[in-house]
Amino acid sequence: MAEITAGMVRDLRDATGAGMMDCKKALVESGGDMEAAIDWLRKKGLSAAAKKSGRVAAEGLVGVASGPGVAAMVEVNAETDFVARNEAFQNFVAEVAGLALSVGDNLEHLKAATFPGTTHSTQEELTKMIATIGENMTIRRAKVFSVEKGTVATYIHNAVKPGLGKIGVLVALEGPGENAVMETLGRQIGMHVAATRPEALDVSAVEPSALEREKAVLTEQAMASGKPPAVIEKMVEGRIRKFYEEVVLLEQVWVHDGESRVKAVVAKAGLGLKGFARFQLGEGIEKQTSDFAAEVAAASGVA
Repeated sequence: MAEITAGMVRDLRDATGAGMMDCKKALVESGGDMEAAIDWLRKKGLSAAAKKSGRVAAEGLVGVASGPGVAAMVEVNAETDFVARNEAFQNFVAEVAGLALSVGDNLEHLKAATFPGTTHSTQEELTKMIATIGENMTIRRAKVFSVEKGTVATYIHNAVKPGLGKIGVLVALEGPGENAVMETLGRQIGMHVAATRPEALDVSAVEPSALEREKAVLTEQAMASGKPPAVIEKMVEGRIRKFYEEVVLLEQVWVHDGESRVKAVVAKAGLGLKGFARFQLGEGIEKQTSDFAAEVAAASGVA
C-alpha cells in the first residue's frame, strides 16, 4: 500500500477544500491515487449534500455582473448569514453571476454549465461547497437583460463586496447617448427601485388579477360613502391612479427629487426604460421557526 504523506493530504485538501481527516481517509481508501481520492470525496460530498437538502436556505447573497450591453443577477442561498461572509461562498456567487452573462438566466442551463476553472458543472461545484461548508445551498434564481444600443446598469444595496449584497437591481436602458451618462442614470434608477419596490415597469404590465382586486376593494370603499354612482366611479378612477403611482415604476415619484415622475426623468434623458429586476435576498422563502423547548423534549423522549 502506498505511503500517505502529509504533503499528499495537503495537496488533496487544496484541490477539494475538504477537511484534513477526510482527505487522509480518501487517500487511504484509494491507495494513494489522487484522482480516485478526489472522486471518493465528491461521492462523499454528494451524500452529505443530500442530507442537508431539506433544510431551509434563506440567507446568502445576491450577485451581479455586467458586460457591454448586458448584465446578470443571481441569488444564491445558504442557511446562515455566517456563510455569506465566507470568501469561498462569495467567490462562488460572483462566478455564477459572471457565468450567467454567457449562459443566460435559465437555471437548469446555468447549473449544468461548466464552472469556471474546472471540468465539472456549476451544480457539482455547489455540491462540493455544501459538503465542505456544511450547509444546504441553492442557486435560487437568475435574471439577464441585454440591449442592442444602450446599457444595462447594476446596483447593489449595502454591498459586502463589489457586486455582492442582499438587494440587487438590474436596469435596462436603450437609446443614444454616452455610456457614462446612461450608467449614472441607470444606477440612480437602481437605487430608486431598491427603495420603492415597484411591481411593474408600466401600466400595461400590471397583473390583471391584481388590478381587478384593487378595483373591487376601492369600489366597496367608495360605495360606503353613500355618494351617487357617477361620483363613485370618479373616486375609484382617482384611487386607481394612486395605485399605479405606488406599484408602477414609470409612474412613481422620483426619489432623488421628490417631484418628477420616473417616466419624465427617463424621457428628459432621451432614453427608453426597457426593463428592470429587483432581487431581495430570501424574499418569498418561508423561514422555519423552532420551539427550542419542544426540540429538547423530543430529543429526550419526553411527551
